[in-house]
Amino acid sequence: MKIPMLPALLVLSLASGAAAADLPRGLDPALLTKPPTDSWPTYHGDYSGRRYSTLSQINADNVKNLSLAWIYRANTQPAGAMTGGEGPDTPPPGTGGFGLDIKSTPLLVNGVLYLTAPDNVWAVDPRTGREIWHFYWKTRGGIHIGNRGVGMYGNWLYFLTPDNYFVCLDATTGKERWHKEIANVKREYFSTAAPVVIRNHVIIGVGGDSLDVPGYLESRDPDTGELQWRWYTTPRPGEKGSETWPDQYSMEHGGGMPWLPGSYDPELNLYYFGTGNANPVLSGQSRPGDNLWTASIVAVNVDTGKMAWYYQATPHDTHDWDAAQTPVLIDGVIDGKPRKLVAQANRNGHFFVLDRTNGKHILTAPLIDSLNWTKEINAKGQPVGNPAKEASIPGTLVSPTTDGTTNWPPPSFNPDTGLFYVGTTRGYSIFYLTDTDPRPQGWAAAERHLGNLGAELKAIDYQTGKIVWSRPQAISAWGGGGGSMGLLSTAGKLLFGNDGGGDFVAYEAATGNPLWHAGLGNNTTNGPSTFLLDGRQYVVVGAGDQLFAFTLQP
Repeated sequence: MKIPMLPALLVLSLASGAAAADLPRGLDPALLTKPPTDSWPTYHGDYSGRRYSTLSQINADNVKNLSLAWIYRANTQPAGAMTGGEGPDTPPPGTGGFGLDIKSTPLLVNGVLYLTAPDNVWAVDPRTGREIWHFYWKTRGGIHIGNRGVGMYGNWLYFLTPDNYFVCLDATTGKERWHKEIANVKREYFSTAAPVVIRNHVIIGVGGDSLDVPGYLESRDPDTGELQWRWYTTPRPGEKGSETWPDQYSMEHGGGMPWLPGSYDPELNLYYFGTGNANPVLSGQSRPGDNLWTASIVAVNVDTGKMAWYYQATPHDTHDWDAAQTPVLIDGVIDGKPRKLVAQANRNGHFFVLDRTNGKHILTAPLIDSLNWTKEINAKGQPVGNPAKEASIPGTLVSPTTDGTTNWPPPSFNPDTGLFYVGTTRGYSIFYLTDTDPRPQGWAAAERHLGNLGAELKAIDYQTGKIVWSRPQAISAWGGGGGSMGLLSTAGKLLFGNDGGGDFVAYEAATGNPLWHAGLGNNTTNGPSTFLLDGRQYVVVGAGDQLFAFTLQP
């Protein structure tokens, strides 16, 4: 079924006669440990990072009857909004634009949707798409590249701002309760992650790689916002991992930003997340060594912040291939034995499977056939870089690009099919070394994108790393392609994503065959979510500055 492209200025709900949403009554923390059904209480739906729903009202047999329920267009005007912040009434230059795309995954709690864009939080009625309240943050600046969403504790919402404030709102009214500064915007930190609430901890991370600054993950008190613990993504002299850096200066400026929300195993009490690229970016002459714990998958104890284990996916990264992509928890079988696993499709072009109890390597497999930077896979399963693929003054041809084979949009794992789904891109760039100083700063090389061999939506067997099916994607005027695709799989034998050309698509999860699509006028810009409300299953997705909701025709 093809739904025609929708008018770009369509703002109001297309539904009529729906009752106003009930006021929020607070989040039951037990929902966070269960597969999402009549709620979507955290960024990935639950702690596992799988983005899988047990709902099947919408399924492969009837998805052809999926119909538009409503559209909400993000209202970013401060007039009439609740306000907070330390900045001026007039936003500083450069704080608008593409960052206002809806990159957050909305939470659905007690019949209310909560979503974000930089400097903005909204509560929306999920039955009608009508705005309930709007909070506007008066920013001091910062890079407004995107915001992944809110976290929730009881009746309180938490979000991060581009100028690095941790903000708490009342979920009923949208009024600010308090805010705490977590990093200095003058050092060019900027914060984008959705907070993850685990019992009495709110887990947040900082971003930024324009200047050479250290990354860190924090736990904050949900009542007061005060710091409980902080874990730096690079060591200090004498600490474990310091031997992988040449000196104190390089460690303290080494990057490793935890850009994205992670996943959590309640039984092990471990939080899993990916760290960012090493600094200086695109050049490693000032930092010989592996540069731990950048470009790594890390597990920390939620109560203490102490690292339990790490696995570095790209030792000595020199191509901006952070490992911030979602670590997905899988309770699976390897060699006939049940195993607690964590899997990641990495920006560097490889798929990894680890034992999540101890970080031991199980599997490494290539995601794309255009990879040309890897010399070999070592005994630890790590790709070993080819020195000939470092940035050079005359230029070096490398695949993938700094955009990566995949990037921040979330993958999905379906336990019914045993398949890990991810969007991929086979891109090429030339890397030019522009700063030959022994101690460069910031971006020490330039990149020229040459194009690519195409984008694909892929389904991977987690036990073998083999591609079970691959679906070509368009490379559209909106850019991206497969690597810019957030995904959702369901017990209805469906996989929701996009086609790279402005269509939202329902694929058959086992085969990749498209079963339904809707033209949105833009590529999807967040990870889709689904929930059951008043006995009806909805699927919600963002595209540009609009949020679309679909349900079956009555």
